[in-house]
Amino acid sequence: MRLNAYSDYALRVLMHAALRAPERTTVDDVAQSYGISRHLLVKIVHDLGRCGYLATHRGVGGGFTLAMPTTDISLAEIVHLGEGTNDVIDCKDKAGKFCRIFPTCKLKGVLDEAAQAFFATLAKFTLADLVENSSSMKKSLSI
Repeated sequence: MRLNAYSDYALRVLMHAALRAPERTTVDDVAQSYGISRHLLVKIVHDLGRCGYLATHRGVGGGFTLAMPTTDISLAEIVHLGEGTNDVIDCKDKAGKFCRIFPTCKLKGVLDEAAQAFFATLAKFTLADLVENSSSMKKSLSI
């Protein structure tokens, strides 16, 4: 399973905020640190703020900070937010018609079970686990 860019960047935004805590950081800081596009980061920061993971501040001196402790931010929750679904495959075509072998096929069930295991593993970890080695991460990101 490969995460989409939204999930990847959401985790990076949270990691960056955790590494900068308690100071504020900005979308531009995150984009520059990771060498990624600012465009999608704006939407991600907005969504993470709306969901209560970030506290956002507008205007001069604005930016964002974590809105909760790193130990309370589940990696599974963030990836769920980014992926929007647990489904690995959809057994319907673009017109909404089921695949010809759908009634007897076991592929979706197997892949759904694998996805459940994936999210169960992610649920064991929090943002705190990702930033455990903060001093070397800060050095790598020039924070």
